[in-house]
Amino acid sequence: MKFIHIADVHLGATPDSNYPWGKLRQKEIYDTFYKVISHCNEQYVDLLLIAGDLFHKQPSIRELKELNYMFEKLENTKVVLIAGNHDYIGAKSNYTNFAWCDHVYFLEDEAIDSIYIEEINTEVYGFSYHTRDVLSSKVDSICPGVEERINILLTHGGDDRNQPFDKKALIKSEFDYIALGHIHKPEGLSNRMFYPGSLEPLDKSELGDHGYILGEIFKNDETAEGHAPSSSIKTTFVRIACREYIKLELQITPNTTNGALADQIREAICNCGENNIYRFVLCGKRDDDILFDYDALKELGNIIEIEDTTLPDYNFIQLRDDNSNNIVGLYIERILQQEVNDKLKEKALYLGIESLLKARE
Repeated sequence: MKFIHIADVHLGATPDSNYPWGKLRQKEIYDTFYKVISHCNEQYVDLLLIAGDLFHKQPSIRELKELNYMFEKLENTKVVLIAGNHDYIGAKSNYTNFAWCDHVYFLEDEAIDSIYIEEINTEVYGFSYHTRDVLSSKVDSICPGVEERINILLTHGGDDRNQPFDKKALIKSEFDYIALGHIHKPEGLSNRMFYPGSLEPLDKSELGDHGYILGEIFKNDETAEGHAPSSSIKTTFVRIACREYIKLELQITPNTTNGALADQIREAICNCGENNIYRFVLCGKRDDDILFDYDALKELGNIIEIEDTTLPDYNFIQLRDDNSNNIVGLYIERILQQEVNDKLKEKALYLGIESLLKARE
C-alpha cells in the first residue's frame, strides 16, 4: 500500500504579510497543496493521510467546497483526515456533517475512531480536536483491532497543550505506521513514526526543507502458526515547498563598508536562491565609525531580518589615553587591572564602553 503523509498545511494562512513577498505566500500554500494532489495521481498513491491543521482556522463552507473539488481530482487515492488544534471542530464548525466525496473519510469524532478501507486492506485510527487544547493523550494505550490489516494511527500533537502523548509507547505499539502532525519541521521518531512538517514554512523559525512523507507498506500475511502477521515499510521525505527560510552568518571586519556588505549579501542570495527568504547574522568586529544601512540592505532581496552581533573594533589603550581625565578612561583602566581571563575582560570592556559612550552622546 503506497501512501503520502502530510500535516499542518494551514490553508488560508498569510505568512510574512507585511513584507513585499507576503502577497504570494497565501497562494503558494494552496499551490503546494495542489501539487500534492497531482503527485498522488502521478505516483499512483493509494492513500493520502492528513494529520490535522489542514486549515489555519475553522474553514468556511466555500473553502470546504473548494477543497472537496480538489479531492475529486484524485484518480486512485483514498483520503483520511482529522482536525487539529487550529482547525478544530467548534460548536459551529462547518466540518460537521459536511458531505465529502466518496473516497474521502473524515475522522470527525472527539473520541478515537477508525475507518477500514477494504480495497487496500487498511484501517486508519484517529480522532479530531473539538477544542483548541487537548491536555491529555488519547493514543498511548490504543492497539490495532485486526492484525491482518495494515494498521495506521493518524494523530496530532505531542506537546504540553496539544495531546502530550508518550512517544516511546507509540514507537513500541503494533501499528504499521504512525502519521503525526503539529510539529512544523520534519522529524522521524522511528522508521514507522514521522512528523512530515508543514508543506510550506510558515515563519522565519522554520528553517530547512519542507514537504511530505512518501511511503509504502508491505504486509506479510504468510506467518508461522501462532505469530502475528509482519510488515515492512519504506519511506522517503519529498521536498515540495516553493521557498525556504535560510539563516546565514556573514563575517564582518573593520574594513567592511556598506558597499562591501551589500556585495556579500548579493552573493549569498545568488548562491542560495533568489526565491528564498533570508535571515542574516552579522558577526565579527566592525569599524567603530560604521553605521550599516539596514533598510537599504533589506531591499537587496527577500530579507526578513538582519541581526547585528558585531562588536566595534575599539583600540582600548588609545581610548583610555584619550579619556584619561573622565569616566571612560577610568573605567578602561580599572577593567584592564582586573585579574580575570581575557575573554571576560574583553566582554566587560565592550559592554561598559558601549554604555558609557551612548550616555555621553
